[in-house]
Amino acid sequence: MDFQQLADVAEKWCSNTPFELIATEETERRMDFYADPGVSFYVLCPDNGCGDNFHVWSESEDCLPFLQLAQDYISSCGKKTLHEVLEKVFKSFRPLLGLPDADDDAFEEYSADVEEEEPEADHPQMGVTLLRESMAEEKCSLHFLCTF
Repeated sequence: MDFQQLADVAEKWCSNTPFELIATEETERRMDFYADPGVSFYVLCPDNGCGDNFHVWSESEDCLPFLQLAQDYISSCGKKTLHEVLEKVFKSFRPLLGLPDADDDAFEEYSADVEEEEPEADHPQMGVTLLRESMAEEKCSLHFLCTF
């Protein structure tokens, strides 16, 4: 993908995030992004036909530790698109931007649908499971199953 197409992808991504694309440098294939309150990073884009990956970095020491998630993602197997890289950077910076973690919302929705189960009274020990089986209203028999 040529650099102008990548810049267009970045502009579109910015329209859905607090970030602005504040500078592009075609010869270095670099894009600089900024969001209040002082969150900044840049992306170096690979050349056409080159096997290199994207590279993300920040010149702000406050921002740099938050990029670790995105850097790990980029270095993992498989080629990544600019949009995928930018989404991972956005997720990394959510705490700095004062936004809730995207995974927290998904967890809350999921956990709201989960019914709580009562804890089991006894746990099997030494490979023996006790099964209690109702034979009549007041009569119960106890069976042992050995699991050796």
